[in-house]
Amino acid sequence: MMTQEDSPRLALPMLAPGQAQKEMWHNEALALLDIAVQATVDGMDSDGPPPAPQAGRCWIVGNAPTGDWAGHAGAIAGWTAGGWRFVAPRAGLRAWHAPSGQEAVYDGTVWRRGEVKAARVLIDGRQVIGAQAAAIMAPIGGGTIDAELRTCVETILKAMRSHGFIAS
Repeated sequence: MMTQEDSPRLALPMLAPGQAQKEMWHNEALALLDIAVQATVDGMDSDGPPPAPQAGRCWIVGNAPTGDWAGHAGAIAGWTAGGWRFVAPRAGLRAWHAPSGQEAVYDGTVWRRGEVKAARVLIDGRQVIGAQAAAIMAPIGGGTIDAELRTCVETILKAMRSHGFIAS
């Protein structure tokens, strides 16, 4: 039920002057907004719809959709009283993946779940993680060698490298 003029971001149907049955177009736009705004999905990457969906439930369609989902790869599919509605993904579209408790974000190509991207992390206004620091070499040489301390320092450096806090 698309019009000649849909909204540029979510493809919501726009009303035309003098259009008959405007409530149909308005209700269609509301149904799509209900799916897209603060989206919550029950699953991701399924290619076929669930057998008995409930109104208001949504899923992120897989890459090779079949059945009622055919032609809607990557879209958020929402079951409504009027059947399936689809919101095509755009870069930056977000949905809460209820089963994992993680956010899914569409990057323009694929949905990514559970990834957090930030320049820095603040807790109570105080930076706790920032940009990756330069590599730190493990201790070598020296006049007095404390093997236990060196093992401890090397373990700390290894952990910092594996978490990306310092370069390798």
